[in-house]
Amino acid sequence: MKKYIISSLLLLGTIHILQAQENVEIKNPLTISGYVEVYSQYDFSNPKNNSRPGYVYSHHRNNEVNLNFGMIKLNYESDRIRTNLALAAGTYMNANYAAEPVTLKNIYEANVGIKISEKHNLWIDAGVLPSHIGFESAISKDCYTLTRSIGADNSPYFETGAKISYTTDDGKWMMSGLVLNGWQRIQRIDGNSTPAFGHQLTYRPTDKITLNSSSFIGNDKADSVRQMRYFHNFYGQFQLHDKFTVITGFDIGAEQKEKGSSHYNTWFTPVLIASYKPHDDFAIALRGEYYQDKKGIIINTGTTNGFQTFGYSFSVDYVVFSNLVWRTELKRLQSKDAIFADRNDSLEKDNMIGITSLALRF
Repeated sequence: MKKYIISSLLLLGTIHILQAQENVEIKNPLTISGYVEVYSQYDFSNPKNNSRPGYVYSHHRNNEVNLNFGMIKLNYESDRIRTNLALAAGTYMNANYAAEPVTLKNIYEANVGIKISEKHNLWIDAGVLPSHIGFESAISKDCYTLTRSIGADNSPYFETGAKISYTTDDGKWMMSGLVLNGWQRIQRIDGNSTPAFGHQLTYRPTDKITLNSSSFIGNDKADSVRQMRYFHNFYGQFQLHDKFTVITGFDIGAEQKEKGSSHYNTWFTPVLIASYKPHDDFAIALRGEYYQDKKGIIINTGTTNGFQTFGYSFSVDYVVFSNLVWRTELKRLQSKDAIFADRNDSLEKDNMIGITSLALRF
């Protein structure tokens, strides 16, 4: 018995030495992570229903402390398989998943991927996926500003379908093609039998520059009133200095005026964000944007000039701990028409908000 114990200890010691010599790291393929963001917001128009306008899908509750987004995520990844399952709750989920059945309203991610080449980074992923469009996401901590831009709130945050993607060995190019259920949908709209399509092309010539092109092509209505929609998003991210980053983006879309028509209604939105980080624990960001949708394809105001709105914001971030960020933002919107309702249901052309949040990742 003594010989067996001694032999076992010697064997374990030998394995430990070999691992140390070869720098072998045993990685657990399953990881669990989470994210929680709470916020308090005051809209100076103080709308009666305590809710921001209908085209605001993130941080949209007013004059209260609330949960914007709380998520728990399981990720499994091996050499040839990857899968994600993330369940979430909060006002973001309520607004963005309002059209989904009850059983799907809390699914943030649910996808499986298979690497189909042994030699190349070529994958097929299917399920509920993060959107391939834009540089902003539901996770505010990953964005340069506390609130989302008008363009981000009114283009897909998530999508459901399948995609094939390829990344070059040097990591400079990533390209993908997608087949989707529709424009930000898990379940396809009733009466719709047409798939939608998309592409993404990302180029990173250096670790300080990212250029991205993404598109959506499809019909998001029932076949009886089918109207094809064509949408393209382009953005560039430039780290001009260790402390200074600029992001510029431009979205443009067109949709048929009616089924079979050769005439289209269009909308577009440019955005510019500048972020300065004078200290590891402190950052500020400025945003300027404009959104024009005269015919109300995406944002329908019912007014003479439609939605033609400038937006400006100023954000301040303080890193309390490495995984906890306190953020504050002032944001102003200026519209061509009076579209912002106040407490007395009167309409105004200007709107101002102040918002603060705590975001924790674990």
